[in-house]
Amino acid sequence: MVFSSFTFLIFFLPFTLIILYALPHKYRNVFLLIMSLIFYMWSSPQYLLVMIGVIIINYFAGIYIDKYDAVGGGHGQKLKKQVLIAGIIINVAVLFIFKYLTFTLRSVNEFISMLGFNTFTFMNIVLPVGISFYIFQSISYLVDIYRKDAPVQKSIQNLALYISMFPQLVAGPIVRYNSIAQDIERERHIPFEVFILGAKIFILGLAKKVLIANQMAVIADTMFAQNAAYITAVNAWIGAVAYTFQIYFDFSGYSDMAIGLGLMIGFKFPVNFNYPYISYSITDFWRRWHISLSSWFRDYVYIPLGGNRVKVSRMYINLLIVFTITGIWHGANWTFLVWGLFHGLFLVIEKITGLNKTEKYKPARWIITMLIVIIAWVFFRADTIHDALNYIKAMFGFNKNAEELISSSMYLENAAYYVLMVIGLVGSTPLIKRYFLRNIDAFDTVYVNKATVLIQNIFMILLLVMVYIMLANNTYNPFIYFRF
Repeated sequence: MVFSSFTFLIFFLPFTLIILYALPHKYRNVFLLIMSLIFYMWSSPQYLLVMIGVIIINYFAGIYIDKYDAVGGGHGQKLKKQVLIAGIIINVAVLFIFKYLTFTLRSVNEFISMLGFNTFTFMNIVLPVGISFYIFQSISYLVDIYRKDAPVQKSIQNLALYISMFPQLVAGPIVRYNSIAQDIERERHIPFEVFILGAKIFILGLAKKVLIANQMAVIADTMFAQNAAYITAVNAWIGAVAYTFQIYFDFSGYSDMAIGLGLMIGFKFPVNFNYPYISYSITDFWRRWHISLSSWFRDYVYIPLGGNRVKVSRMYINLLIVFTITGIWHGANWTFLVWGLFHGLFLVIEKITGLNKTEKYKPARWIITMLIVIIAWVFFRADTIHDALNYIKAMFGFNKNAEELISSSMYLENAAYYVLMVIGLVGSTPLIKRYFLRNIDAFDTVYVNKATVLIQNIFMILLLVMVYIMLANNTYNPFIYFRF
């Protein structure tokens, strides 16, 4: 089940909200947990036991970390650390088995086949939806307890709710336990204006997904499906730019929907995107893109490795390690590894040259940053490194079959394409937010006059109608990050 499906919009969400508000506060967490498990079962019923197992393991690991911390002394601290390490290893092992084991065995098979030896057979393991997100949340829960940044959760029901909560379960944002621990424990009184704010944020996210991302996906999929040896540079760039917009509006749209749903049920989830395509450097891009993931790696990987407190050469190595893991986190494919290293390499270059700190040459720096981001997205989108390299060659006109190339007018003659690209360009900047939607933000309390609010409300209704029309006429509705 996805947020942009009729099943969710017409049945699951209204039913959940109606019953949730009708129930006494003491039963709301139980009901939310049940609905979250049903939501997950809809997508991956066979892997529900995996998530329940992860919840149980992390519950007892947290209990024992807290128990040994109370013991005090060197022995207690040693046992506390051992439990933490064991908990992290188990979480990573679960993630490895279900996400990377098949890829690892296939890569080993390819290697031994190159050496001339017989390959072996193995079972393909299907990736459980959302496992990367709920495993990372589980690890952060244990580390935060160990560091005393969060209290241990002694109710397994409440910990299960934190890990499985349906708005952010399958595609983030990565919510840290200490940011919603009080919301889980308290009676959540949701003012009407907060509910309406959440509904507006949800509708905006839904519109991003259905009206922009889905349409960009058709263009991107068409271009990337072509043989790169027979595609013009113009079409290659059209496909790459379309995918650049697709992945932003797809993932930021999902994050907006999650944040909106969170407000509607009494939780405040972190902002996950801050207009990354206006960045003047790759460093700035990663402050704005998938913020919950980049901050997770900063706090739980980069800083423990030494962060900026080590020798400069070691700091560069730390950055490359973090972005190697960032790439691998996104998927079991060499293309994701290259994507992560590509970003890590340019981050190191920026630190060496100081380009991430200068305020000069902003137009040129923005163009260079976007070129790097778009080229990197080609690796992210392609099935193999070979396919990505061939596509990039086509983008820069290095095809050897120029006389046989696919017509460059495939999309250039379609006026709707230009409109869609303009909407994507404007929507990926803060212009609309700044001048029209200033108060539609979970962390913004800017006063807007009644006339503007009325226009906004009409606009939201129109967006929702357009979304329903598009959903009724189009079955193409995947979420990119569901496979991560």
